[in-house]
Amino acid sequence: MFDKITENDIGKMKEEIRNRKLVVRKEALEAVKEARAHGDLSENFEYHAAKKDKNLNESRIRYLEGMIKTAQIITEDSKEDEIGLYNTVDLYFEDDDEVETYKLVTTVRGNSIKGLISSESPLGRAVMGHKVGDRVFVKISDKAGYYVVVKRLDNTKDDGSDQLRSY
Repeated sequence: MFDKITENDIGKMKEEIRNRKLVVRKEALEAVKEARAHGDLSENFEYHAAKKDKNLNESRIRYLEGMIKTAQIITEDSKEDEIGLYNTVDLYFEDDDEVETYKLVTTVRGNSIKGLISSESPLGRAVMGHKVGDRVFVKISDKAGYYVVVKRLDNTKDDGSDQLRSY
């Protein structure tokens, strides 16, 4: 599967890679050298922790480079009255009789705890392109789904400064 991300996401990833290669990598290598100098490596907690941090940094660099190579670039443009990327929406969930606020983001920015839902999630896919007042069916599976009503749309775009999701 290709992640659908914007040019802005690519820029943020490249910036993080550059920082990890030039700053974090250097610090991690120095921490490993310093911990190694403390003696017996088999019982040296600082050495093992430093190695783990170094390996996590290298893993994150590989992950981001892989994302960039396999990404499908999408645009964040949408009509002013339609739900698109980086729009904030209030959705009325009929079954729960509740209104919840979400911001639609790309897959690398998704964080449901913070109200950031991926445009590729069932809810995100369902509401994309709809307008205030639309009643939208959110399909979860072939046999299940639910309805939401778009109550409010804030199409103010941010500058993409939301942090990328890390693993």
